[in-house]
Amino acid sequence: MRVWRRCMPGLAALALGLLALVAHGKEAQPLSDDPQLEARVLTIAEELRCLVCQNETIAASQADLAVDLRKQIRLKLQAGQSQREILDFMVERYGDFVLYRPPFKARTLLLWLGPFLLLVIAAVVMAVNVRRRRRTAMAQDWSEAQQRRARALLDEPAPPSQS
Repeated sequence: MRVWRRCMPGLAALALGLLALVAHGKEAQPLSDDPQLEARVLTIAEELRCLVCQNETIAASQADLAVDLRKQIRLKLQAGQSQREILDFMVERYGDFVLYRPPFKARTLLLWLGPFLLLVIAAVVMAVNVRRRRRTAMAQDWSEAQQRRARALLDEPAPPSQS
């Protein structure tokens, strides 16, 4: 019984080590044996935004929704639907936001022009701040002693005193 207790931690470590060797990862296999079909799925998936990640396509995303949407694309292609029909279905279901490159129209105007609008606003704010600082710096009232000292430094003759 004592021998068994002393060997137990070593056996547990050995079992975990063997389990780690058996459970090594493999590269994901495509869900279809047809490479042309997979290429078409990826082409369409590159046009659609992952609704979970929002900053990558469903082709690049590993989110569950992206995986499901790729499966749905594959099924629709196998059923004979065209790329345009699949994209139209996705837009109908999820809106223009699902398109990675949404069309330029009234509903997406802010999406397209928003960054430029923010840039213009930032430039206007910066220009106003610069002008305000210049006015403040110019409007500072210097004492006569400070003005005389500044003129002396600049070697300018002092104007006649106003007394």
